[in-house]
Amino acid sequence: MGLIKKPNELAVKPTLSALIYGQPGMGKTTLALSAPHALLLDFDGGVHRVNAAHRVDTVQIAKWEEVNEVLSSPEVADYKTIVIDTAGKMLSFMDVYIMQTNPKMKKADGTLSLQGYGVRKNMFIDFVKRVTIMGKSVIFVAHEREEKVGDEKQIRPEIGGSSAGDLIKELDLVAYMEAIGKKRTISFNPCEKFYGKNTCNLPERMEIPVIIDEDGNITGKNDFMAKVIDAYSTYQAKQTELSNEYEDLLEVIRAQIEEVNDIDSANEVMNSIAGMQHIFDSKLQAGTLLNKRCKELGLKYDKIKKQYVAA
Repeated sequence: MGLIKKPNELAVKPTLSALIYGQPGMGKTTLALSAPHALLLDFDGGVHRVNAAHRVDTVQIAKWEEVNEVLSSPEVADYKTIVIDTAGKMLSFMDVYIMQTNPKMKKADGTLSLQGYGVRKNMFIDFVKRVTIMGKSVIFVAHEREEKVGDEKQIRPEIGGSSAGDLIKELDLVAYMEAIGKKRTISFNPCEKFYGKNTCNLPERMEIPVIIDEDGNITGKNDFMAKVIDAYSTYQAKQTELSNEYEDLLEVIRAQIEEVNDIDSANEVMNSIAGMQHIFDSKLQAGTLLNKRCKELGLKYDKIKKQYVAA
């Protein structure tokens, strides 16, 4: 089998990489931990803020080297999701590691040099790829910050420098959490207010279920992100299935157009194509192919009669 694959031959990705960010106190970490069999890498020292009933196995990171140690350990095979809390603090740990291992990457003010930021970007990309290759999902948690662009205020993830953009490019989903009235919501679609990324056609805004009451009693299962991951995998599988159907449909269309040899057969095929259940751009492709064939036969489409006639 060759390395080049057609769309309908692509393997379905069973895992995802995502970023959840938003207002303080929204339960971002708890939501991230609702992913299947999660392992929390706590860079922020905030695991104690998660309700005890929703805590999971945790590594309280003290230095970047411990991340490599965890990912290399046999025990990590038992987990399906790696949760990073927070993405901003993770990058700070990377900063320290880079400057310790290569002092030339450190500026006089104690921050990374431009070259150092390039190294950190590659470290981040390598981390996401490594977790993905291991067959695990990875979910980053981040705080929010406001930016003023002209007269408009925009909300961005709390990640230093240009790293927010670099992060989003590498991820499958990006979601913003906020309170609307007394309801907690999450939005995956980008807008002028905040970043978003929705690669599996999730609803534009989703309400987050209440799973703990005012008295601290558990009222529901913490499985929101598990359902999102299932929806992502189902969507990707459906896209592959549609790609198969798309290729089959185009074959039928091409075969019919090859049989066009006069005005009657041209209009018959045109009506046949109009009655098909089209997928993706199959209708556009069919029209282009039919017009090309009719032009070769000296026919043209009459917009008033809505049929092919002699040119």
